[in-house]
Amino acid sequence: MKKGRLLTICLGLVLLFAGVLTGCSSQKSASAKKDSGKITVVFYPNESAKNFTGSREEMKKQIHEATGKEVDIQTTTDYNVAIEAIASGKAQLAFMGADGYIQAHAQNKKVVPFLLQSGEDGTDKGASYRSYLMVPKDKAESYKKDGKYDIDKIKGEKISFVSTSSTSGYAVPTDEIQKHFKLENKDKLAEGGKFFDKVLYGSSHPGSAINLLKGDADVAAFDDIDLTPFLDVKDGSYDKVGSTFKVKDDADAPFAEFKGKELVNISVLPVQNGPFVVNTETLSDKDRKAIEKRFTSKDVTENPKLMAKPGSKTPTLWQKKSAKMTLLPVDDDWYKPTHELVGK
Repeated sequence: MKKGRLLTICLGLVLLFAGVLTGCSSQKSASAKKDSGKITVVFYPNESAKNFTGSREEMKKQIHEATGKEVDIQTTTDYNVAIEAIASGKAQLAFMGADGYIQAHAQNKKVVPFLLQSGEDGTDKGASYRSYLMVPKDKAESYKKDGKYDIDKIKGEKISFVSTSSTSGYAVPTDEIQKHFKLENKDKLAEGGKFFDKVLYGSSHPGSAINLLKGDADVAAFDDIDLTPFLDVKDGSYDKVGSTFKVKDDADAPFAEFKGKELVNISVLPVQNGPFVVNTETLSDKDRKAIEKRFTSKDVTENPKLMAKPGSKTPTLWQKKSAKMTLLPVDDDWYKPTHELVGK
């Protein structure tokens, strides 16, 4: 055999052997990544607030007991930080809204939903909450048209949204605005000087409400579940347009200085409940299944630190609207309506 050919064969064998080792190393690395001794859970700004500390700590305890792993809690002040954390794998679990989940899933298909709070009947039917457009009570009458509340007047005004990554604080209300005003797309709605005189972002649902209460915005978008610790329905109901909401007398900061102030909802829209999300690339199936089993059991669904009963004043990660409400397994297909909404 010629010397050159022998050298080529030897070199090929060396490269092949190196490839096998690299493959083994890669598989071992991926396995090690999934079997990490630590699980990080990231939260949106709303659930990162101080008054949710007890509920976050209880979630940490339940995940630790289910998996035996050390659990880290990552709070944020920006929706995009939470989305990036779960999409990149820096966090293995995320508590987020439907829009944010879809953005994270678009960045990394390994990010999928796995738990959903049910509707009042204990199924995924009616598994939703509400998105509002609200105005100050003393100016509410000016938003009526033919005796009914209408959003015609909001064009050219100052508006506050939560974040462009918020489902109920941006995606849903801007979809209604786009349809109402027959806009080609939502591009003009994201910043001031185009459709609105000024566009503010509260970074959280309470933050958007504060922009309205301070007078920095004429109208504001936010949801019901994140404001229940601060607002009571004075007249009407949570799902009725034209209802009056009053800042509670015992409201904590930053609402304390606005006690007694009243707001009126001129728009009420349903929103799909947000999912508990997992990055399947960085969390093993074993851990995911253990967490799913624990969180669909009475240890969580009847735990007042995680799922408060109707009328409770304690902020928890999930709020029960009926005794039957529970957590259910869910997949990406269930979020098709929000996929379509976000894709517009």
